[in-house]
Amino acid sequence: MSLKAELQRLGLLADDAHVPPGQQLLALCDAGVLDGGLTIALDLRPDELIGPLCERIGGSARLLKVLDVRDDPEVALIVDAGNGEESWEVREPRDLVERCNEEFRDDAESRAVAVLGEWEDSLQLWCIPKRALSSLLRAPFFQAENRARLSALVPATNRGSR
Repeated sequence: MSLKAELQRLGLLADDAHVPPGQQLLALCDAGVLDGGLTIALDLRPDELIGPLCERIGGSARLLKVLDVRDDPEVALIVDAGNGEESWEVREPRDLVERCNEEFRDDAESRAVAVLGEWEDSLQLWCIPKRALSSLLRAPFFQAENRARLSALVPATNRGSR
């Protein structure tokens, strides 16, 4: 099955997406054809990313409030994700991705965030519906940097099912 066909089957392409043959996920994310894809500058700060990232994650992530940003001695976001005030130490976007994946792991409505890697001087992130995660993890074309951690987010009812 082609990459385009597999992504269509899983419902992971943006509306009216044009997928050129032979493209890899990084290029497709950068081109805006992956539903939930996000291209960010390599030097983007976590406090600048958290709003757009939580919007794409959806579910309870949309309710997260950033109360404060501290830079000394480490970058920390003071947030309220519904459980009261918490401090998230996040030095860079990859740290924020992992923190969000952990925070919203039990929310079936929120998406898991894959770090696809760097492409064209940008970092490619992909917010994936958890229902599609199991299939993607089995797909040879899906080589996310945080693949091992994503496998822990697969709902227990989907593990091992084909």
